[in-house]
Amino acid sequence: MPPQRATLLQVAQRAGVSRSTASFVLAGRHQDMRISEDARQRVLRAAQELDYRPNLMARSLRTKVTKTVALISDTLASDPYAGRAIHGSLAAAVAHGHLLFIGETEGDLVVEEKLIADFLDRQVDAFIYACMFTRYVRVPQQLKGRPVVLLNCLTRAARPAHHAVIPDEIGAGWSAARTLIAAGHRDSIHLVGDPARHVLAGRERLAGLREGLSADGSKLAGIIECDWWPEPAYEAVTRALTSGLTPRALVCLNDRVALGAYQALHEAGRSVPADVSVLSFDDSDLAAWLRPPLTSISLPHYQLGWQAVELLLGPAQAPAVHRVPMPVRLRASV
Repeated sequence: MPPQRATLLQVAQRAGVSRSTASFVLAGRHQDMRISEDARQRVLRAAQELDYRPNLMARSLRTKVTKTVALISDTLASDPYAGRAIHGSLAAAVAHGHLLFIGETEGDLVVEEKLIADFLDRQVDAFIYACMFTRYVRVPQQLKGRPVVLLNCLTRAARPAHHAVIPDEIGAGWSAARTLIAAGHRDSIHLVGDPARHVLAGRERLAGLREGLSADGSKLAGIIECDWWPEPAYEAVTRALTSGLTPRALVCLNDRVALGAYQALHEAGRSVPADVSVLSFDDSDLAAWLRPPLTSISLPHYQLGWQAVELLLGPAQAPAVHRVPMPVRLRASV
C-alpha cells in the first residue's frame, strides 16, 4: 500500500493557520491576501515536513485548466533525428509549467481519432498537430474550436485558423545558391533528386535555389532526377557521369542523396570538392560522418518544436504561417 498523501488541511493544522491561509500561501498569493511572513514560513515548513503535493486533478476540476499539452504526430516521435522536435516542444512546455503528452498514429486515422478522444477525456488544454514530412493536412474535426498549432504541416485555407510552424525551405534553397556562389561557382550546377510537385520541401528548395542563382545572373544547369535515397542517387549520378556530364557542383535534395552521389563520384574518379562540390539539405548525422564531411543546410527540428509550444502557450496573436530559418553547416565538401 502506498503511503497516504498529505492533505492541505494537515498542512494548515501543523502550521497553526486556517485551510484558506495555507492555500493562499502555497498558491503564491500571500502578499495580495496580506498574510504575515511568519505565517507564510510556518506553512512552507509544514508543507516540506509533510511532503505535501497539491492534488492537480482536483485543481483542474475547479479551474478547468490541467496545464497539459498533447502532441499528436504520424511518425515524428519514433524518428531519432526528427524527434528533436519533441525535445524542443518538451523544453518549451516545461518552461511554461506544462506537461507534454505524446501520441503517434503512424498515419492511421482510426488510431488518430482514438488518441484525440483519449486526450480530450483527460481534459488536455491544447494540441500540437505534427507531421514527419512537411505537407498539407486537414485538421481533425475533433479539434475544431480548440487551441491547436500545426508543426511541420500546413492547411490550404486562404485564412488559416491555426498557427503553422514550418522550416523555411525557400530560404534554404537561396542559402544553397549563395553558398556555392561565394565559393566561386557560376555554372555547371546540377540538382540531384526529384523535386516532385507533391513534395513540398523539394519544390520549395528548388524554387529558392533558382531564385538565389538568378540573383547573381546564374542558373541551374540541369536536374539529375532520382528518389531521395542513396542507391537511386548513386545510379542516377553514375548514368549522368557515364553519359559525359561534367558537373562542377551538385546540390542534393537531402543527405541520403548526397551519400549516393559521393559513391558515384568516387567510382568515376572525381574528387570532392577538388573536382565537384557537393552541398545538401537536412544536416542529419550522416552529413558529419561522410568523408569529406558534407556541407548541409540544417532542418531546425528543435526550434520548430519550441516555437510551436511558444505560439500555443504564449500571448495570443492572429494565426499565421511561421517559417523557421535553416542554417548552413559549412564543412569540407564545397
